[in-house]
Amino acid sequence: MGIQLSVPIILMAFVCELVDSSLGMGYGTILTPVLLALGYEPVEIVPAVLLSEFITGVTAGFFHHEFGNVDLRPGSQHFKIMVVMTGLSVVGVLLAVGVAITVPSWVVKLYIGALVLVIGLAILKGHRKEVAFSWRRIGGLGFLAAFNKGISGGGYGPVVTGGQVLAGVRGRSAVGIASLAEGITSAVGVLAYLISSTSVSWHLAPSLVLGAVLSAPLAAYLVSRLPAGRLTLAIGGLSTMLGGYTLVRLLL
Repeated sequence: MGIQLSVPIILMAFVCELVDSSLGMGYGTILTPVLLALGYEPVEIVPAVLLSEFITGVTAGFFHHEFGNVDLRPGSQHFKIMVVMTGLSVVGVLLAVGVAITVPSWVVKLYIGALVLVIGLAILKGHRKEVAFSWRRIGGLGFLAAFNKGISGGGYGPVVTGGQVLAGVRGRSAVGIASLAEGITSAVGVLAYLISSTSVSWHLAPSLVLGAVLSAPLAAYLVSRLPAGRLTLAIGGLSTMLGGYTLVRLLL
């Protein structure tokens, strides 16, 4: 059977990734519920989303570097932050597996929603202040982001992007770092599916990958043109909305 493409799914992936690669969050959080509502099963969605996040994350990281949003040359501070974030992902995922088995899903959603909401509000409150860079905050929030990814499959982008801003990283640099770190993290998930399961369906992957990849250069260009203050406000605002949305869904 040849590759099958769906124009509506390509367009959805394009829009969701445009948001994600511009603000460092939102792709899986927005796209997964929409695909579930359309009748697709998690086994069809999650592997395809992870594959598209891997390819697009690396692509977006490249374009963010090329447009000067972030310096990802080996040895640079931004590259070191990305390596730390990616390394913590492995540790966070391993620890999260045991927790995910024993903790009810509503508790996980409550924790992630509250954490993302608090980070968003903290960014909005202090967006005019200059924050001194802190490796301690980078490490702590990076671990939380990775833990979230492992325990629920979501909550990575808002914490890793918003957390970097709270740790003193400029908004556009935080977006570029988050894009590449999440891309590499998603690659681990793709490998896990390839190794552990033979029943996974990849038929959504071509459409998701195509739509998402097409948005990457446009998103990086938009970030390079957005004033730093407005970008920080946008990151804080979207974090607040995603956290609030997660909490509201628990009540409905």
